[in-house]
Amino acid sequence: MTSPRIALTVRHTTSALDSRRGVVRLHPEVFDALGLRAWDAVRLTGARVSVALAASAPNNPPGVVLADDVTMANLGLTEGAEVVVEPCEVHAARSVTVAGSRLARMSLTPHVLRQALLGKVFVVGDAVSLLPQDLAPPPGSDVTAVRGMLSRSIGATWTTELLTITASDPAGPVAVGQSTVVSWRGDGADTATIEPSSPSSPSSSSSSTTVTTPVGISIDDPIDVEPLDETETVTDTVEEDDAPPPVADLAGAESAARRLTEWLDLSFHRPDLLDKLGTSPRLGVLLSGPEGVGKATLVRSVARAENAHVVIVEAPTLAVLEPDTAVARLTEAIAAASRRRPSILLLSDVDTLLPASQPPPVATVVLDRLRAALARAEIAVVATTAHPESVDPRLRAVDLLDRELRLGMPDTRTRIELLRVLLRETPLEPGIDLGAVAERTPGFVAADLVALRRDAALRAALRHTDEAEPRVRQQDLLEAVESVRPISLSTTDTLATGGLTLDDVGDMTEVKQSLTETVLWPLRYPDSFARLGVAPPRGVLIYGPPGNGKTFLVRALAGTGALNVFSVKGAELMDKWVGESERAVRELFRRAAEAAPSLIFLDEVDALAPRRGQSSDSGASDRVVAALLTELDGVEPLRDVVVVGATNRPELVDPALLRPGRLERLVYVPPPDAEGRAAILRATARNTPLASDVDLEALAADLDGYSAADCAALIREAALTAMRESLEAAEVTAQHLAAARQAVRPSLDPVQLAELEAYARSR
Repeated sequence: MTSPRIALTVRHTTSALDSRRGVVRLHPEVFDALGLRAWDAVRLTGARVSVALAASAPNNPPGVVLADDVTMANLGLTEGAEVVVEPCEVHAARSVTVAGSRLARMSLTPHVLRQALLGKVFVVGDAVSLLPQDLAPPPGSDVTAVRGMLSRSIGATWTTELLTITASDPAGPVAVGQSTVVSWRGDGADTATIEPSSPSSPSSSSSSTTVTTPVGISIDDPIDVEPLDETETVTDTVEEDDAPPPVADLAGAESAARRLTEWLDLSFHRPDLLDKLGTSPRLGVLLSGPEGVGKATLVRSVARAENAHVVIVEAPTLAVLEPDTAVARLTEAIAAASRRRPSILLLSDVDTLLPASQPPPVATVVLDRLRAALARAEIAVVATTAHPESVDPRLRAVDLLDRELRLGMPDTRTRIELLRVLLRETPLEPGIDLGAVAERTPGFVAADLVALRRDAALRAALRHTDEAEPRVRQQDLLEAVESVRPISLSTTDTLATGGLTLDDVGDMTEVKQSLTETVLWPLRYPDSFARLGVAPPRGVLIYGPPGNGKTFLVRALAGTGALNVFSVKGAELMDKWVGESERAVRELFRRAAEAAPSLIFLDEVDALAPRRGQSSDSGASDRVVAALLTELDGVEPLRDVVVVGATNRPELVDPALLRPGRLERLVYVPPPDAEGRAAILRATARNTPLASDVDLEALAADLDGYSAADCAALIREAALTAMRESLEAAEVTAQHLAAARQAVRPSLDPVQLAELEAYARSR
């Protein structure tokens, strides 16, 4: 008789009691339709097959099943996907083998492990947590004692540990009981192959079978990859046909290329020397660097120089596949690398497949595959990432990727060399100044410069459609700079300068001089600071009444210095989740360092860094201030990055942020005087036709208390007044300006203005 099956929509549970316990919640009507009782096991079929304990949820919609994050990961589904639920027969496990972190393996005995897994149900390949199944404790279990044992054994992190079920006897859905033998993988336990956890698996547990991966590999065996037949192909691997550039052309990566060449030479060509010295020729490297900087190109170039074969595996492609399929594809790639040795298995963007936060159940199997590949002679593994902090720390184990290399952002001199290499075959007009182009491209990596070359070539082609020998001009390259957005800024809120420079800012002579000294001098004249033996200022705080052009000044400053500007409002970095705000601060400064020379503009900095100890947000603001102080004045100094904060309430900013070495220069932007207001009115009305009876100087003298924004609003309102009289109006008269004055009132608060002026005098 066929068991009933119901398709439901999976939703993430909001109950902390159900979190990571392998429990799903169903509506009572679904319980009745499936013939279930409370805490019966159910088979769940999504992208793969898993099992869980079912509990009733009267308030749950009938068409929804509530599951925790671990169960959803086991199913390979995201919230809103469809899952098929059916009753499931579960056998008592005679033995279970698990894999986990090095800390868990060293800390937890098999007895403690069995007590933590009592009453849980799973299939091979599932991830399970150490949280006891205390919603319906099995007979003989002592949940309180188990929690104490786990806490004493592994410490406070025991609640976040995840284990992977690698083998069970019998196969199929099993439950751990008091007589189950639970052991760590590799401790002499029997091995078993992966159960086919795919939607095509039979629904009956008694008919479950074990299958091998596409090249016949057992998950628990010492992986001995058999080479593929010559007629077989490797899916999701790339063997590059286009020749990489020679190592000599890797501008800015010479040091990393030299180190990688030395390592490959010892591992591939002189392993006997390493054996004599008592070490292994195994080579695993984690290569990090900004996106587009040329990590894969570096590996391919060095491999070509060492006569090594390269098999490229795109980790993002594997990450979206079903777990069993992903493992099979990786295994095929290792087999391809085994065919022609020496060879390098290049795993690109490894952080997508092996993330540090909530690694998928397949992560343990992937690490095993890589570990086994490294154990084979003349095979090296190189993984690349743009976010090394987001990579599963297990990947850095001594028997995996125990060596690291990093590529930095190209500086001006490196960009000149890269442009010279990239434009070597491009017909150029005489007199091309690559230095001028390099100075206009801060934050550009090699991939950005390739895009720059392509855009400049397109401009030259459009201009030379009728000429036999088109050539790229200097202007083509400079115009391409304006249209190519660097990768480092592709996911960042940047401040558009609109072509503004400090020359467009009227009056404010002292303010502009202070900003030039603090922001532009360290970037333009670093040799002068070095010669005098002083460190350049780290940052500046611009303060003053609202509406007086603080943001306008920053835009003009960035336009003058050709800087990449990262604009962040104070509240944008605040997050209710613990640690997220600090992470956002670190990420902001990391992106700015990669795009240097750059400017970080913290608007409304009083909301981001208020005085510590005075907030009521559970310490989130205090932690953000600490993160800011660490980034500004930490162990790693900022290079070619200047921080500019803006506020109209400087007294609310934490004093530690304003000491020397941080935002040490305070620049007061006062409200405009009569001359300044006249300049603002003239600039705003530059494109507005004014009648002969309009006297902007006399009007400016009569606008005491108006801010720069108020003056601009006055011209705008006068034009609207003229349009209200007639949509055919051709000019703005003094009468229109007088009517606009009745609508636009001064926004400067005399009390706040007095407080700011007193604060400025005190500094």
